Amino acid sequence: MNYILFDGPSRNSLLPFTYTRPVADIRIGILTIREKWEHHLGGTTTTITEDYLADKYPMVEMEENVMINASYLPNFELVELIRGLEKNQAIFKDDDVVAFFATDTQDDIDFDTYEAIECNADCVKIEHTWEIFTKNGIAIQDDFELLTEGRTSQPIPTTVNTIAPEHIFIEEGAELNFVTLNASTGPIYIGKNAVILEGALIRGPFALCEKSAVKMGAKIYGPTTIGPYSKVGGEVNNAVLFANSNKGHEGYLGNSVLGEWCNLGADTNNSNLKNNYAEVRLWSYETENFAKTGLQFCGLIMGDHSKCGINTMFNTGTVIGVNANIFGAGYPRNFVPSFSWGGHNGFTTYTTNKAFEVAEIVMNRRDIEFTATDRAILAHVFEISKKYRRD
Repeated sequence: MNYILFDGPSRNSLLPFTYTRPVADIRIGILTIREKWEHHLGGTTTTITEDYLADKYPMVEMEENVMINASYLPNFELVELIRGLEKNQAIFKDDDVVAFFATDTQDDIDFDTYEAIECNADCVKIEHTWEIFTKNGIAIQDDFELLTEGRTSQPIPTTVNTIAPEHIFIEEGAELNFVTLNASTGPIYIGKNAVILEGALIRGPFALCEKSAVKMGAKIYGPTTIGPYSKVGGEVNNAVLFANSNKGHEGYLGNSVLGEWCNLGADTNNSNLKNNYAEVRLWSYETENFAKTGLQFCGLIMGDHSKCGINTMFNTGTVIGVNANIFGAGYPRNFVPSFSWGGHNGFTTYTTNKAFEVAEIVMNRRDIEFTATDRAILAHVFEISKKYRRD
């Protein structure tokens, strides 16, 4: 069967991360949503997403296809329902379409003509940016079980202090010495060729993905995910870094999500709790206003390719778009649009020629090409985010 992941109605509420990727390529837990589905289904998937992303994330359609709402994380019960789908059948969860059978001859789908199959299993759905960190603990646990079932961890080095070592899994090539790992509060996964330097203190649930690094003396509280090829230092609490992003120095990052190719300057700190302990309101791209989150703790949401200078301070519930460059004293406002340059004293437009020059340098340092497709995606984001910038 050909499986296709579609963005679904949650795409806009997952901006700025879905400016530059389909919903399926959001990382939560150890794996991206796409990687989770491909592990469960035993094959590759393609994507239905926005037209400007389609060159990088194409759809492959066959005569018979199963469409899956990428906001849902797979579990064994849901996967079994999906595997059993037949023509003119659709799976629903509380009136929400989870998956359906389609053919290449169907231009429009009328679910009134479909046989409805109700999914009674507990499902994790990612509808808002903050759910990437609030539901990260569940996702780490599920991914840990998925990736380690029937496998044996590499030996834990004798210099490593551990609590609940049976919930620690170390992949081949990982290096760690003179660190403390406490997995009594959730599993700890150390990815292939990852590095944890001396003096680091880590409480699970925690995922350190392939070729990522924890620097000396870091203090990390779960649930936290450090995506592939990322670096972290200082204090981190309940945060998710997608990939290729750095928080390499002292400073606090809590209840936050960073996309790809982000960099936080030395001693950057974010607030995750309002002084009056009130509910945090976060910028919504859907309503184009600040919306309630239901959270008391909520920190920084930062889109791809955004960066900040040393000693930057972010207030509680700050949303940063794509390709923003923030610096200077004082707090920047709680919503910084994509392609903004500045800080507390105001912003100007971060022009594409300058932004793309930096992106090319940063990616080349990791031996990754900044392609014409990447450039076209970011150029499109520049255009559609113009209305938020005030020059």
